[in-house]
Amino acid sequence: MNILASRSSRAWPWWLGLGLIWLLCTLTDRLWLRLDQRLPAWDQAEYLNTAVDHGRALGLLAGGGWQGWGALLDLSPKIPPLASLVNGSVMAFSGDSPDEASWALAIWQLLLLVVVACWGRQLGGPSFGLLAAALVCLAPAMAALRVDFTLDLPLTATALLALWRLGCWCAPAPQGGRWSQALTAAAAVAAAVMVKQSALLVLLPPCLWAAGTGLRQPGRRLQVGAALALVLAVAFPWLKHNWITTIGGTNRAVLESGAAEGDPSPFSLASLFWYPKLWPAQLGAPMLTAGAAGAALAGWRRWRAPAASPQDQGSGPPEESGSTGSGWGWLLGCAIAGWLFTSLSPNKDARYIAPVLPLLVMVLARGWWVLLLAARSRFGHRLGVALLGAGLLGTGAATAAGRTSELQPRAKAPVPEIVNLLRQRVGNAPTTVVVIPTTADVNQHNVSSFGRLGGGQLLGRESGKQEREHGLVLQQAQWLLLASGDQGTKRKESRRLSRSVRSDGRFSLVRSWPWSRDRQLELWQRRPDAPAAVPFDARFIALARGLEQGPAGLGAVFDAIGPEHQLEGHFLYQERVRAWAESQLNSNPADREALWSLALLEVLQNRPAAAAQRFERLEAVDPTNPWPSAYRAVVLLADWRPWQAAAVAEAARLRHDEPVLAGLMHVAGSLGGDLRRIPGTRAAVEAAIASVEERIEGGAKEGR
Repeated sequence: MNILASRSSRAWPWWLGLGLIWLLCTLTDRLWLRLDQRLPAWDQAEYLNTAVDHGRALGLLAGGGWQGWGALLDLSPKIPPLASLVNGSVMAFSGDSPDEASWALAIWQLLLLVVVACWGRQLGGPSFGLLAAALVCLAPAMAALRVDFTLDLPLTATALLALWRLGCWCAPAPQGGRWSQALTAAAAVAAAVMVKQSALLVLLPPCLWAAGTGLRQPGRRLQVGAALALVLAVAFPWLKHNWITTIGGTNRAVLESGAAEGDPSPFSLASLFWYPKLWPAQLGAPMLTAGAAGAALAGWRRWRAPAASPQDQGSGPPEESGSTGSGWGWLLGCAIAGWLFTSLSPNKDARYIAPVLPLLVMVLARGWWVLLLAARSRFGHRLGVALLGAGLLGTGAATAAGRTSELQPRAKAPVPEIVNLLRQRVGNAPTTVVVIPTTADVNQHNVSSFGRLGGGQLLGRESGKQEREHGLVLQQAQWLLLASGDQGTKRKESRRLSRSVRSDGRFSLVRSWPWSRDRQLELWQRRPDAPAAVPFDARFIALARGLEQGPAGLGAVFDAIGPEHQLEGHFLYQERVRAWAESQLNSNPADREALWSLALLEVLQNRPAAAAQRFERLEAVDPTNPWPSAYRAVVLLADWRPWQAAAVAEAARLRHDEPVLAGLMHVAGSLGGDLRRIPGTRAAVEAAIASVEERIEGGAKEGR
């Protein structure tokens, strides 16, 4: 008891110090948010909206309610949901405005500081841990992330937690190899992956190394298996439900965005040195200078005295572990691997390297520590600490000075005022406004963010970026936000659509607001005496029935769905179509229009099991048509049931001479482990693709 009491008495001042670092950091961030009035940009506003979605789905925020786990999985089709679940829960207490929601970032920052401080304490003692935590707060890039509502700070915090716990487990026994370490490491890995898939860029090499190390040790093999099972148990439900949309979203965000931004090829020297060129700005000149000076001093001392005397041993952090798991070798290995694998990403936004930055800060902190010990031995303890304090203040001042230029004391765009006026007109009725300009401060996402405050149901949607959509916008839109001058992306098409709205007698100007660079923002409304917009219901039913034509009808469906969803962001037509279809089936169970409509609804709502049942019913109703079987095989594959998909395609192939069925049979069979199907898969897929392309082209010609 006395030992425990003694440890507790020594621990609480350290935790108090760490708490004060976090508190000072948080107060600084709140001041910044108060001074900086810029509106959330594209990604920031989208993550705010996603957090609101999850908070409402949990029943914590106004405008929502608990609808079950299935509905919750629907809310994160491209990005894993953990950060949004946490952020949405915090917003239940803090509020859902952008500044209020940023309290969630303070929670993630607390986790990051705890991990850095504890890891640093393990490497170099309690004081070194606090120094590392303070330097992480002062790094310019990390300071920016604390007030930037993206997933990068949650990703950094959870990924660093995973790396630290993995390192502890990899350490030789008795320090490492414990069940508690294995399970906490696995939980942290799962958490990081469920924040963002890109966590694998930082975690995969250390995880493979740790697994390989553990499998070579009989006492740890079971722990490796249990850890893997835990990660899969956490991640698999979301991945199973959203794997198709995740692949599509990753392709757009990584491959297409990287190509559009002109980022270097992943396997080029330019790619390899892309992020190191950013580190001086991300870490700050004072931090880099002091860290490098300390490292040089330590190297010089070791060169002069290879066999260090006891008085010279203070040139490095005390309590330093030389083990693979908990020592500096593990940390450096994680930093290098994270840098190399992140460099392989085609999209190289500066913030994507964030999980590696705290590791680099800890390496630099070692140099700072060397300088502190040298100053203390030469000038005394008090002066040494004073010099350290001066260094920290100077670093903080440099970071603050560098970030001051980014301050925006006034919002450039009057989006909140526009949304407030619109909400006065429509109340809490589900409303969609077409946002034609697309800029950092005026875009569909931040219109939605302000439109949903306090349980609001106003959504911003982007449409009209392609000229073929302009007619549909003019026919269907109820509210539009236009701009004069520079429209952001797709300028030519946006200006053309804006001119069409202004000259169209179906719309009237509600009000205009001054914007930046002599531009105006204009809110337009469909006139009460104009022809009412035609609901999507009837067209949807016709398009769904067109699916029985195979690829020719499928192309028409997806050409229409995207623009229609932009104009009706709440998808209210789906409820009406479902009610109509179920009513039709009550009177006629073989009603093809109703069955096709319900099947398409299940596909759009990501319900592959329910869609398979609808297509199976259509197989029975229309046995001469090969396409219900083909669609059924596809949705079974989407539901991770390749064996059933192969059986369906094979049975249908016996009845119909259709190349698509043959391709599905080979692909599904190969994925299900049927080795007989592998040799013929390539040829079958090529024939299926050629057949689909020919039919789509023929359908397009018929449409013209």
